[in-house]
Amino acid sequence: MKAHEGATPTGDAAPAGRDCLDYRKPVLRARAPLRVSFAGGGTDVAPFPQREGGCVLSGTISQFAYSTLRPRTDGRITVQSLDFGYSIGFGVDDPVEYNGQLDLPKAAIARIRTIPGAHAVTGFDLFLHTAAPPGSGLGSSSAVMVSVIGLVAQHCGLDLTEYEIAELAYRLEREDLGIPGGSQDQYAAAFGGFNFIEFTGDQVVVNPLRVRESTVHELEHNMLLAFTGQTRVSDHIIEDQRSRYETGNATALEGLRAQKELAAQMKIALVRGEVDTIGHLLGEAWREKQKMSERITTPLIDEAMKRALASGALGGKVTGAGGGGHMVFVCEFERRHLVAQELIDLGLTVSEPIFSRDGVTTWRGQN
Repeated sequence: MKAHEGATPTGDAAPAGRDCLDYRKPVLRARAPLRVSFAGGGTDVAPFPQREGGCVLSGTISQFAYSTLRPRTDGRITVQSLDFGYSIGFGVDDPVEYNGQLDLPKAAIARIRTIPGAHAVTGFDLFLHTAAPPGSGLGSSSAVMVSVIGLVAQHCGLDLTEYEIAELAYRLEREDLGIPGGSQDQYAAAFGGFNFIEFTGDQVVVNPLRVRESTVHELEHNMLLAFTGQTRVSDHIIEDQRSRYETGNATALEGLRAQKELAAQMKIALVRGEVDTIGHLLGEAWREKQKMSERITTPLIDEAMKRALASGALGGKVTGAGGGGHMVFVCEFERRHLVAQELIDLGLTVSEPIFSRDGVTTWRGQN
């Protein structure tokens, strides 16, 4: 991806030589998983959950946002992103400027160093890499935030719970940075696994689901992820959805309320191990999701859905806000290869997801 205007590609802001590293302190690493949202997306976006309550069914996959922290001795903080291809740097006591250049990690660092009980920050190098780009529909931006919060919090001697990490990530993204969106991604990345997440007023409750291993294997056996090759900025879709809801658009209301019902139905099917039912419900969830905004689908997405269903997919949907990113399909296994080939012929990148039960994880690396 191209660097933002005004960014510094591995120049003065890049991590300094090893003479500035503090070998007395450990290197820390963290990762937070990306997620597939099965149903309920949009019901976590204000003001819907405050007025009617929302719920989302999701599962995390074995693709992660990674971060590494190396302590320094010179009072400098650098952040290097492999995904964007540039670095930034500032002093530990410098005010943080939000200018579109790695604002997510900057916001996390700025907030954590002010939390009561946090150790004084003496400087560090922070290296970031994510398995999927922003706008991929897999919650990658929130996974980055969760990974960085978990890592920097540990560096500062803070023991935050999954709820505290997710809540902080949500507030930093939505309030401090003003990025439109919901709250499902932060909680999925923090907790990991299959979760039925409920949003009531300003409270979020994560209900981990006891899904049998045989069901997980069967789901992996029959599922495909397909990347459209188009990353999207979801702001305009979310704002359109919010506007339609607040103005009482009957079609949008119908779509949002149906998402809640389908998330609950799909939760039951998942716990009972009814993978084919999940596939059919995915299709229903997609039809209802399109009612929430006219901007959710594109000609490419429509064509991919048409070809997949004709080739043996039981159902499918876009995994994020829409307009691009990833699509998820549940297929008849004997015809999954035919679905995959149709999508590849259309120019999509196809993969077979593996689910992960781990949420945000930190550990000590090697100096």
